[in-house]
Amino acid sequence: MDTNSGCPKKKYYITTAIVYTSQKPHIGNSYEIVLTDAITRFRRMQGYDVFFLTGTDEHGQKIEDKARAAGVSPKEYVDRVAGEIRAICDLFNTSYDKFIRTTDDYHEKAVQKIFKKLYEQGDIYKGEYSGHYCVPCESFFTDSQLVDGKCPDCGREVNQTSEEAYFLRLSNYQQRLEDYIEQNPDFIYPESRKKEMLNNFIKPGLQDLCVSRTSFKWGVPVDFDPGHVVYVWIDALSNYITALGYSPDGSGELYQKYWPADAHIIGKDIIRFHTIYWPIMLMALGEPLPKQVYGHPWVLMSGDKMSKSTGNVIYADDLIDRFGVDAIRYYLLSEIPFAQDGSLTYETIIERFNSDLANTLGNLVNRSVAMVNKYFGGSLVCSTASGEFDDELKSVVLACLPEVEKQLDAFHMSDAMEAIMNVAKRSNKYIDETAPWALAKDEAQKDRLATVLYNLIESIRFIAVLLKPFMPQTADEILRQINSDLNSFESLETFGAIPVGASVGQASPLFVRIEAEKLLAEIQAELEAKKQPAEKADVPGVAQIGIDDFGKVDLRVATITACEPIKKAKKLLKLTLDDGSGTPRTVASGIALWYAPEDLIGKSVIIVANLKPAVLCGVESQGMILAADCAENDVKVIFVENMPAGAKVR
Repeated sequence: MDTNSGCPKKKYYITTAIVYTSQKPHIGNSYEIVLTDAITRFRRMQGYDVFFLTGTDEHGQKIEDKARAAGVSPKEYVDRVAGEIRAICDLFNTSYDKFIRTTDDYHEKAVQKIFKKLYEQGDIYKGEYSGHYCVPCESFFTDSQLVDGKCPDCGREVNQTSEEAYFLRLSNYQQRLEDYIEQNPDFIYPESRKKEMLNNFIKPGLQDLCVSRTSFKWGVPVDFDPGHVVYVWIDALSNYITALGYSPDGSGELYQKYWPADAHIIGKDIIRFHTIYWPIMLMALGEPLPKQVYGHPWVLMSGDKMSKSTGNVIYADDLIDRFGVDAIRYYLLSEIPFAQDGSLTYETIIERFNSDLANTLGNLVNRSVAMVNKYFGGSLVCSTASGEFDDELKSVVLACLPEVEKQLDAFHMSDAMEAIMNVAKRSNKYIDETAPWALAKDEAQKDRLATVLYNLIESIRFIAVLLKPFMPQTADEILRQINSDLNSFESLETFGAIPVGASVGQASPLFVRIEAEKLLAEIQAELEAKKQPAEKADVPGVAQIGIDDFGKVDLRVATITACEPIKKAKKLLKLTLDDGSGTPRTVASGIALWYAPEDLIGKSVIIVANLKPAVLCGVESQGMILAADCAENDVKVIFVENMPAGAKVR
């Protein structure tokens, strides 16, 4: 363990990819910030001086198009989405040191200087681009790269584009980059990503990269050539050094202190940009390359990539509202494999919650603390009456930190989490082996009982300290319940740091077991009620239906006679409707974020009258009202006037 004791702290600079501000990120995007935060917290506990950078990527044609559709300026649009992204980082309790936005003034000025330096030294030249452009991916492709005439990355339609542009001479640095990757085998991680970059992209030959655009304005202006804006990759990738105060004409103290980065944590889909374009940019600038780029796998939803166009998007705040911050942190860190995509389902979240958090960890802490209070008035009175099973327990406990360090160094996060949970499982087994309730019946076994309980509380302390980087709130709550402030990695060097005579606090449940069937039924009902229409920008084509299919939908006018919030459902309102039938109709509608109940009473709406009823949070919903997605996170109900209740809409 590197604690840097007595020496200046070793520096460690770690970054996430910056998040594109086209829309609110889903839970798959949140995996990266949680993963990076766990590594950051662990390194800090090891004694490193860590700088953790995250932020947002805010320029490009897609942003300009979305802002225009929303009727706002691009800056207004990215301000709102960047706020949502930062709020999610904070919701996950991530401990970043800086949140950069590529619209920050200092960043834009540094990017202009970087672009000009590369141009003046001949690494950027002016030419003309003619090819295929994918707006969502912000990428150009040649004819041979297209798949069935569409974007090879996302499958969407591409636009034929021809315009004047500046280019970065990637070809001049191809051999140097190839040699660097071969000589630094850990630069691209895991190994499969390195082979992919070398064999599929670098060795076949690098094409010079388009680095400016003239067909849109929302970007960093090329200050010496009006009409051109810096294309996304020079703008976005430069954030890792501009955030530290880098500038070609003189860099700041943070840059001198922390660069090169120790680890870029990025999604596997953008590894090409970080291991080809970015290193070549740095080579051209004469700056050191990052030490390692880890391309992590994706989080899939039931085996499929999350996308609003497929309607399978889950957002972090919804999951945290339902399960808690640390439960979702634990799930993401323990369920996603090292080099393969992980699949998120509500079933597996609940299974992990109940088996690992409620049963294994929560039950261990609860009954151990409760027994110390029951049998010894809350005091740890003896630790020397050793017996069978003690040595094995201590061996497992003491071996955990070195194992977690080993797995974390290799980015095997799920294996690190498993190692910690195995200590909890072994501690529960120790309870079964020693049977404290039986020892309590024999006065002659009182010291042995006290030692067993001491060993359990000390093992729980180890678990809490080990969990601090991964589940910080839970770790602090465990330490509070066992009343210990011994919370450093140094305190785990020997078993028995808690002094005899110390007292524990009161036991309270860490995680309350979930009734799986009941919760899954509620979730399914809510999902059916609030399925979101696909965004136009994300849909290659619009599915068509026949007139007979449309004729099956019974649309009618209804008047809202009463409206109230639904308990435990912050997004749902209970509407009572007069649909002209003489019998009141109840509809649960997910519009509480946009409408107050008192503003809806007396309004007339259009309902889908023949929709199959569904129970949402205890309310039977007998239909659906029509509303429109007017902009990102903006919904408007369709109100009608001068139409009687029950009138059929054709």
